[in-house]
Amino acid sequence: MLIQTVDFKVITDGRGSLISLEGGSADVPFDIQRVYYIFGVGEGVVRGAHAHKRLRQVVVCMSGSCRMVLDNGLGVKEDIVLDTPTRGLLISSMTWREMHDFSPDCVLVVLADSHYDESDYYRNYEDFLRAARGEPAA
Repeated sequence: MLIQTVDFKVITDGRGSLISLEGGSADVPFDIQRVYYIFGVGEGVVRGAHAHKRLRQVVVCMSGSCRMVLDNGLGVKEDIVLDTPTRGLLISSMTWREMHDFSPDCVLVVLADSHYDESDYYRNYEDFLRAARGEPAA
């Protein structure tokens, strides 16, 4: 199963709600090395369309919604709509990901276990499929 979600502990009182995320915990099972966010995505735009060789991420939709499509390159494809800040999507390495159907108010926050490294990316789907099957690069 590719879809792995984490329900965050929400602390609520008369002042509102708070979620605390810590690296190396049940919520984020790695040390957080990078945080970035995606917003202002236009209608019909697809984001992502890549996989990482080693990187792991937790993706949280802080506002609005979007649809995530995950693919392991071995015939398993799953999708999930992210639409709440109380649940994160854990994305393992060697998982092709695409983001679709962004609402106008969508804000995605991504927690990553390493700094940006272009050499960690598969940006070509066919290259990713070969790697997932253990075949040599073309």
